[in-house]
Amino acid sequence: MSLQGVPANTPINTEAAILGRIIQLDEGALTPDAARYLLSMRLPSGDEDRVNELSEKARAGSLTEADAQELDGYIHVGSLLAVVQSKARQLLKQQAQSSSTQ
Repeated sequence: MSLQGVPANTPINTEAAILGRIIQLDEGALTPDAARYLLSMRLPSGDEDRVNELSEKARAGSLTEADAQELDGYIHVGSLLAVVQSKARQLLKQQAQSSSTQ
């Protein structure tokens, strides 16, 4: 994402970007219980409905600037959650493999 007048390599300080930097997981510190909890996290249904509404507006070409920023926020949070959940799945897979070899 690049804002007008801001160099492309300048980090954008959205809530999702800030949160992403805060919770960069140290895989050694992630417990199996925490990993299972992270995998259970989902967007609440009201938020899913809002994403669908914003996506439909985007497809129709009627997205306002505020709508676009809101949709970008959902996209960033979804991407962050996907990365965190991927790390959680990797931890649980490694744990299962080490348990089966013992």
